[in-house]
Amino acid sequence: MVKDDDDSEKTLELFLKLGLDERTARNTIANNKVTANLTAVIHEAEVTEGCDRLIGNLLYTVATKYPANALVHRPTLLNYVVTSKIKTPAQLEAAFSFFTTVGSDNFKLNEFEEACGVGIEVPVEEIESTVNEIFEENKAMILELRYRTNVGELLGGVRKRHPWADSKIAKQLVDAKMFELLGERTAADDEKQTKKKGKPAKVEDKVTANDAPPQPSEEELNPFSIFPSPADNIKVHTEVFFSNGSVMRCCNTREMLEKHLKVTGGKVFTRFPPEPNGYLHIGHAKAMFIDFGLAKERGGYCYLRYDDTNPEAEKQEYIDHIKEIVEWMGWKPFKITYTSDYFQELYELAVELIQRGHAYVDHQTPDEIKEYREEKRNSPWRDRPIEESLKLFDDMKRGLIEEGKATLRMKQDMQSDNYNMYDLIAYRIKFTPHPHAGDKWCIYPSYDYSHCIVDSLENITHSLCTLEFETRRASYYWLLHVLDLYQPYVWEYSRLNVTNTVMSKRKLNFLVTNKYIDGWDDPRLMTLAGLRRRGVTAASINAFVRGVGITRSDGCIIHVDRLEYHIREELNKTAPRTMVVLHPLKVVITNLESGSVMNLDAKRWPDAQTDDATAFYKVPFSNVVYIERSDFRMKDSKDYYGLAPGKSALLRYAFPIKCTDVILADDNETVLEIHAEYDPFKKAKPKGVLHWVAEPSPGVDPLKVEVRLFEKLFISENPSELEDWRKGLNPESKVVIPAAYAVSSLRDAVVGDQFQFERLGYFTVDKDSTPEKLVFNRTVTLKDSYSKGGK
Repeated sequence: MVKDDDDSEKTLELFLKLGLDERTARNTIANNKVTANLTAVIHEAEVTEGCDRLIGNLLYTVATKYPANALVHRPTLLNYVVTSKIKTPAQLEAAFSFFTTVGSDNFKLNEFEEACGVGIEVPVEEIESTVNEIFEENKAMILELRYRTNVGELLGGVRKRHPWADSKIAKQLVDAKMFELLGERTAADDEKQTKKKGKPAKVEDKVTANDAPPQPSEEELNPFSIFPSPADNIKVHTEVFFSNGSVMRCCNTREMLEKHLKVTGGKVFTRFPPEPNGYLHIGHAKAMFIDFGLAKERGGYCYLRYDDTNPEAEKQEYIDHIKEIVEWMGWKPFKITYTSDYFQELYELAVELIQRGHAYVDHQTPDEIKEYREEKRNSPWRDRPIEESLKLFDDMKRGLIEEGKATLRMKQDMQSDNYNMYDLIAYRIKFTPHPHAGDKWCIYPSYDYSHCIVDSLENITHSLCTLEFETRRASYYWLLHVLDLYQPYVWEYSRLNVTNTVMSKRKLNFLVTNKYIDGWDDPRLMTLAGLRRRGVTAASINAFVRGVGITRSDGCIIHVDRLEYHIREELNKTAPRTMVVLHPLKVVITNLESGSVMNLDAKRWPDAQTDDATAFYKVPFSNVVYIERSDFRMKDSKDYYGLAPGKSALLRYAFPIKCTDVILADDNETVLEIHAEYDPFKKAKPKGVLHWVAEPSPGVDPLKVEVRLFEKLFISENPSELEDWRKGLNPESKVVIPAAYAVSSLRDAVVGDQFQFERLGYFTVDKDSTPEKLVFNRTVTLKDSYSKGGK
């Protein structure tokens, strides 16, 4: 729900009284969930008239990070914060850990205070003594690295010995000790470390003390360290608050957990559960990384489970595509299953749900259901007799009731504050054959009903999903609780949103159907099929996803430059170099005999060793070569290193050439060809280096290829913010060059081969290639704006 302007201004004023800066406050208001949490925290803490800024920052952290399974204890923590008994971020994190473990159970205040360091004051003298000890232990390294020393590691040492010490005082003491030991910063301290030119060092010789990077955190080294062990799944998962004041605390019983662990052997079991109603996109790559990655890291197992509950939208094409893409991304499912494999068990559990008084057959239309939900009104059929609902549900199963005339709804709480508890639909009638189950069923379970049950039936230990499902936690656990089924650990993470694209299936389908793009695997799309066709490797996608991390930061959009950085990092190591001229300009070398051809060595790799024949390829050099039209100008300038009348440039791997004449067209402006002389002894040392392609033999054109240059699909970084998202489409997102010239060694390239076209970018052979003509897609340019700003 979007707040109106008056409400937003009142909320802004409330947040500013905490001491938040205006930018943080406005960003918070843009996130409905955090706004609701922070507003509740302010009222619970009774600080609606404002508070000290330090306390305000701690309250903000409570609003964003407090464990959901212990909400009953949040007022206690807030009291400790506003009375400054808990006054540091370290103490607050300790409190979060304590309450995560306790859940909604009772606890002893003295144990809580001990866990959080309440009342502990670390004297400045003690902190200073510890700082001196740490500097003495690391003195040699600090003297060598000077101000490039990772101060964070030194502070970490202080925190390890004194977790409740004032971090600001510790930082001041460390800074003072650095100055005492090293004196003033020098110009050399501020110089950027640059690599020396010359032969590449051996791997083991490359890292020196000065190059030592900051030590990564435990979460960076192992992003899966945040997830609990299956044996710990005995705590309260969530509390479902009902409108009548009662609270359902959902957790496994000891017997239930032991039975689960006996089946699984204590191993981690996860699942990647896509709906087979479209092509997977880069957001699914993050889901795969988390689902398969956690199982792999813990020595467990991950299902590939098709969530196939809507036969009208599902196709075998999508089923086959998902399996292929999962394998291409480097993941191996423990087992491939379908929600439809469990249709019989789901039906039987639905009957039991009715028998327990937790479901009923409803005859409201979709519009009536929507209206009643908005008004928080019970359906007229909500309290019908159990036997009546059982009879009607059986009629639904046997096809005796028309489609749209009845649904099975869960009896939850129509007056709840959580709209995902408004008697969700469990089954609906659809007289549509199923692509996997055939025509056996005419009733199909909903996602809200089937997802949690199949998680339980498959003994999933960690049910991982994106944040938009967080409000469904209540209904997920409610259903498992009332059916007395094992309850997996649920954890939500932020969706992966990337700039300059759209990823909703509805919008992607619109672009495909209306021919804005060339299908689901169009290289401009962020579908995994499109990225693969563009030449992006699975390794670079996984590296990108790992770098983004398993975050819960909702609403964040990752800049596409960050993805491109990882693509370049991978292709720089794997794509051999070659030369292609996109817009050829003919150069006739007048002092080289017509018909003579020299076969020169060109490097496939920049660090190619002369004794490794495989690191080179042959390029013909004749008296007719072609350079890029943009590498020639009629007027020279100091900042220009290309060719111009009377000026020299070096042809890469060949010789310097000097322009001696220019042949113009009748308009006296268009350059038709250039005449030049080459320097066979390479005495000239021009600054400019040009890529080129020559005639392989007299009068024979070089290999002609088609090159497709792809840019961002949308000019707008966030098309969804536009009034009409289609107006953000980039009309120049695809440029086709039908007649580029390539070196002859590319003639044998096959679909999927990847190359670096020198000075142009990374390219891959497209599936549209034929024996008569190769087609190359540009994967990414050579420029890299992301790494310049920091990785």
